[in-house]
Amino acid sequence: MLRTEKINNTIVVKFNKIDRFNALISEPVKEDLKSFFNKPDTRLILNLEGVKFIDSSGFGVFLSTLKTANNNHGQFKICNISEEVMELFKLLQLHNVFELYDSLEDCLKSFS
Repeated sequence: MLRTEKINNTIVVKFNKIDRFNALISEPVKEDLKSFFNKPDTRLILNLEGVKFIDSSGFGVFLSTLKTANNNHGQFKICNISEEVMELFKLLQLHNVFELYDSLEDCLKSFS
């Protein structure tokens, strides 16, 4: 469901052949994302490339992951957001809550 790679001490997570992040997959994704923050000072990027739709449970996963990251002195950022999904972030006023980046490159640079 999720593919993970490590780039410069940063964990980059991407959905594997999934274009809709909804209630059907939100619980296992939440557990996977939160587990990365078992170690303090973790840097995690969620690359949303290819994701065209996120429902409320998906956004709930993002908020829960951000809270876990903050509690463990970690950082959680999101990149490669489609126009459709960015509209949802704005509609929910979540573009002010998360660190959002157009590209993985920009997101990686933001850590330095």
